Amino acid sequence: MTVAAPTPKANMGQPVPRYDGLAKVTGSALYAADFPHLDLAYAYLVSSGIAKGRVKSLDVREVRTLPGVLDILSHENMSDAVAHAKFFSDGGPVSNSVVPLSSPEIAYAGQTIAVVLANSYEAARDAAQRIVVDYDIDPASATFGSKGAIDQVLAEQSKKHEDPKVGDFASAYAAAPVKIDAAYSTPTQHHNPLELFATVCSWDGPNLTVYEPSQNVYGIKNGLAQQLGMDASRVRVISPFIGGAFGSKGALTQRTAIVAVAAKRLGRPVKLVATRRQAFTIATYRAETRHIIKLAATPDGKLQALSHEGFEVTSRPDPYAVAGTDASTRMYACPNIVSNVTIVRADRSTPGFMRAPAETPYFFALESAMDELAIALNMDPIELRRVNDTMKEPIKGLPYTSRSLMACFDEAATAFGWSKRNPRPGSMRDGDWLVGWGCATAAYPTQMAPASARVSLFPDGTARVETASHEIGTGIYTVAAQTAAEQLGLPFEKITVALGDTILPPAPVSGGSITTASVCSVIAQACAAIRGKLSNEAVGADLVEALNKRGLGAIEEYAEWVPHGAKAGAMQALYKGAAQPIGGAKLEDRMQFAFGAQFVEVRVHSQTREVRVPRMVSAFAAGRIMNTRTARSQLMGGMIWGIGSALHEQTDIDTNAARYVNTDLAEYLIPVNADVVDIEVIMVPEEDKLVNPLGIKGIGEIGIVGANAAVANAVYHATGQRIRDLPLRIDGLMPSA
Repeated sequence: MTVAAPTPKANMGQPVPRYDGLAKVTGSALYAADFPHLDLAYAYLVSSGIAKGRVKSLDVREVRTLPGVLDILSHENMSDAVAHAKFFSDGGPVSNSVVPLSSPEIAYAGQTIAVVLANSYEAARDAAQRIVVDYDIDPASATFGSKGAIDQVLAEQSKKHEDPKVGDFASAYAAAPVKIDAAYSTPTQHHNPLELFATVCSWDGPNLTVYEPSQNVYGIKNGLAQQLGMDASRVRVISPFIGGAFGSKGALTQRTAIVAVAAKRLGRPVKLVATRRQAFTIATYRAETRHIIKLAATPDGKLQALSHEGFEVTSRPDPYAVAGTDASTRMYACPNIVSNVTIVRADRSTPGFMRAPAETPYFFALESAMDELAIALNMDPIELRRVNDTMKEPIKGLPYTSRSLMACFDEAATAFGWSKRNPRPGSMRDGDWLVGWGCATAAYPTQMAPASARVSLFPDGTARVETASHEIGTGIYTVAAQTAAEQLGLPFEKITVALGDTILPPAPVSGGSITTASVCSVIAQACAAIRGKLSNEAVGADLVEALNKRGLGAIEEYAEWVPHGAKAGAMQALYKGAAQPIGGAKLEDRMQFAFGAQFVEVRVHSQTREVRVPRMVSAFAAGRIMNTRTARSQLMGGMIWGIGSALHEQTDIDTNAARYVNTDLAEYLIPVNADVVDIEVIMVPEEDKLVNPLGIKGIGEIGIVGANAAVANAVYHATGQRIRDLPLRIDGLMPSA
């Protein structure tokens, strides 16, 4: 056991090394763009230089004569090649309903307006950069307050959305003795996964094989078939490893169908690897948000009223919204609550899921406001949360299946040394550095989705697990093998796992922190079926002996598992690629959440206002922890991303042209080693027998939630300056600011 492989506590699995670790560090793990293909052609995207208008002309005459150029696709020869598919929020497969190359119309900057096909990547890139485009340009709306942007109340645009409310907020707020009324904002942010967005398509007669990094291979399979007007049974999608996704590879993007059409026209495989700059617009991103929080409390800290208004920028064609008030309004005991979400339609590409998509921006506002309320009450911020802790959510009075929030605060506070904190802002100092300590609540809904798997046991004492789940770095290969090993009583080394291929039994989208709970539950069910057929009591060598006594060459069990609260037909929908997580605040009879507590120390230079985060201590309770090594990695990664959310990340936009300007890793800032000094992850034991058979809660996303607020709260403690707009930058902390 080491720091990286923590000793398991109660209800925690062993920190066995990653199943796929050796393959990844030796380079033998094949990612989508790594698979070899004969006679491969290359595609390169031509992106729109304007945000709104239309292509007046594409001059490709010279380009077509360049050596190696095979074809050029545009609206002139592709207008009806790809069928329209529904946007994913409307139950469809695509992340953006704009179909590139279907018409000369342009809906956002960076929209694909042509694709060059060539014998080499270099030839395709050179040709693409030589194409001359003439535009008719219309004025574009970029963001909040832009001319032409349209504000729409989300509840009026989406029948699925409901603004949580209870009691009489207005009267309670007016009567309360202590009040907070503050506005907060978070910027546009982009995923920037290490693995670029890639697609390789190859036809074998009527059958199409797609190699693409995907968090939902069955979603691509079915959605692509719909776009191309073919039977889904003739589409195979392969994605055994993903080099970073975090939501950006969760839905079908419009590039895949274009590459498939190109491959069919050429009669040879076609590979597209989009550039880093193109990734900012061909995939989704975190929406820009604004918030107004109103809190009211009695002098002892008990909340009397809470209002959360959220505002989000989305695209003109798609009503995407993360709408995080579902969680923010249910975190604390409060008798009077009101909320509202407004979307702002602008000429941007459609945003989408990005690690803890709703909770990251919405909890920044809520947890910053809770800190401001603690200051107004002259109360310790931990005690404010303790006073308002609850085992029933306040909107409908539903019970939490488990809630270890204050246990997390207590463990993290002790490890952090919170009792030594001088609460007066600006009172703690180390030479020229102002020292600040801050904390915040972390929470994330425990969701699951239907899943299927096949488990086979062989006479030599080995077993094989097959399910079309996705390895996005979270460790599902490892915990899938661990589940089978534990359930069958076999050594971990005797288990093989196959993932990321639509010839395998379907698994749900790897998003919303649902994968481990969903996939491990169905693997355990398949293993139980094997034991039931051989010997319920036997495990390990005895189970293998029972198999051999029967003279069987193998025993194979296919299992389907459907979580509590799932609708009728959920398994059939899984086979069609539908993303259908259920749980969290969406159940009719209970609430399912994981909880945590984030503690941060910042140092702000008294003269330059440079901000550093020398240490961070966070504690999380998430039911059964399958592997403490992979769990620590996930939680730590989220915490680091929380530092980035607070201090670094922002996609800058030219508001006049509605175009992103820092579309590379030189200017899109993320935390590096020098920014991350001392990170301590505490896993708090918790048992929850209701959420699923194994008691697993998701952990992939909770690590980032509240971290940005904890940093901002610590900065206030250090300086006495409350920064309500992310990211926190030097110019906002100058004494004259």
